[in-house]
Amino acid sequence: MRPNTALPFDAKLSKQSTSSRANNRKPRSHNRHQDLLLAAAQVFRDKGYAQATMRDIALASGMIAGSIYYHYAAKSDLLLAVYTEGVRLVSTSIDEILASSASPVVQLERAVLNHLEMMLGTLPGASPFASVFIQVQPHDFPKEGRQALIELRHSYENKFKTLIARLALRRGTDKSLLRLQLIGALNHVPIWYKADGRKSLNAIAKAMTAHVRWAMQDGAD
Repeated sequence: MRPNTALPFDAKLSKQSTSSRANNRKPRSHNRHQDLLLAAAQVFRDKGYAQATMRDIALASGMIAGSIYYHYAAKSDLLLAVYTEGVRLVSTSIDEILASSASPVVQLERAVLNHLEMMLGTLPGASPFASVFIQVQPHDFPKEGRQALIELRHSYENKFKTLIARLALRRGTDKSLLRLQLIGALNHVPIWYKADGRKSLNAIAKAMTAHVRWAMQDGAD
């Protein structure tokens, strides 16, 4: 992947600008950047990486395509930025859960619910980014940039590795397979979940966590 030649949105502030002027412009620049990332996330989610164009993203963000190219030299650079933001959003809550004093089983249940909420859009602002994170696979990305996406995915999935490692599992339990089964099941939920169905996300999270208990030692809760 070509090096990201993106410049910060406030990089063109004049050296002659006053301190107050600079302080006033930076928040707008930051917000503009976030607007661009959000628009890009929505387009990538709805059209997929291959079908999405910079023109689509420009239209969704209210910017002209040339302005986007000024900050991101290629569509792949913009996707990587969206992917990075998605990982940041889905990781923040998991980090808080990992730092909590709750039992390992409760931590896992909360992490499962958090994952479901972000995929299904019930956590404000996270849904488009999380959707891109889930829907766009590394093999969909240009070959030269795949490793960056793989590392980002691993950085999030490793948090579930930590959650499962904290469980008192029966001897011989394949922790890696257990983690992959759980994440695979979670990522499939949006296909069949109905907001007006008989099972709430909280109930689904509890049920999925309960399915892990078979691998735990008796009394390990």
